[in-house]
Amino acid sequence: MFSSLKEKVGQVLLPGDEFCFEAEDTISLTSSAKPERAVCGPGLRWSGARLVASKSGVLRHKPPHTFWIDSQQRRYVAAKGEMVIGIVTSKSGDVFKVDFGGSEQASLSYLAFEGATKRNRPNVQVGDLVFAQFIIANKDMEPELVCIDGSGRANGMGVFGAGGLVFKVSLGLVRRLLSPHSDIRSDLEQLFPCELVVGMNGRVWVRTASIQQTLIVANLLQSCDTMTAQQRQQLFRKVQQGTL
Repeated sequence: MFSSLKEKVGQVLLPGDEFCFEAEDTISLTSSAKPERAVCGPGLRWSGARLVASKSGVLRHKPPHTFWIDSQQRRYVAAKGEMVIGIVTSKSGDVFKVDFGGSEQASLSYLAFEGATKRNRPNVQVGDLVFAQFIIANKDMEPELVCIDGSGRANGMGVFGAGGLVFKVSLGLVRRLLSPHSDIRSDLEQLFPCELVVGMNGRVWVRTASIQQTLIVANLLQSCDTMTAQQRQQLFRKVQQGTL
């Protein structure tokens, strides 16, 4: 299954590139087994029986049937369930407006925090950083964020950011940082002990023992956007030895 698609893994695709699955790549409808179908990640979409690339980048594959385009995209499009780092820009009644780097701002209710009630309001000020999750994200409605999970717990979300630095990276680097066994994160932890918060919208917050180390970590992560693994390891080694 998907032999033509798997052959392209690791190669650069351009918008409009498509894959038409041949007869041997499908299962008869009369068969007791269900026909398998590729799971589309960012940069790929189904158009009938064809799989079409909607952005340029390197084709990636996660077994068994998940495929996506790894690109250097910086423009973020909100998606339900994704965790982002936002900046509170204003308060309108009982709703905060949050800039998450999209085409419009998202709303965040004061009740969308753990333990919040009409009498016990959260201490949120304009300019604060919030780590929040989208519960509404589509083109026909205003995006809405919450700082609690399905059981009403914060689970790491809420207002944060005191003493740290927030900066932007590409969405491709975000996915690499959030992967379960991230080489970049492990190399960074060996270099400097640090606190790291990564949002799917391309914003990263970091805090270390000193301002100098925080700036070094920020510069290193931004440099990783365009580096190979070997180049990154050489750079990290130079910083560790103090020769940079």
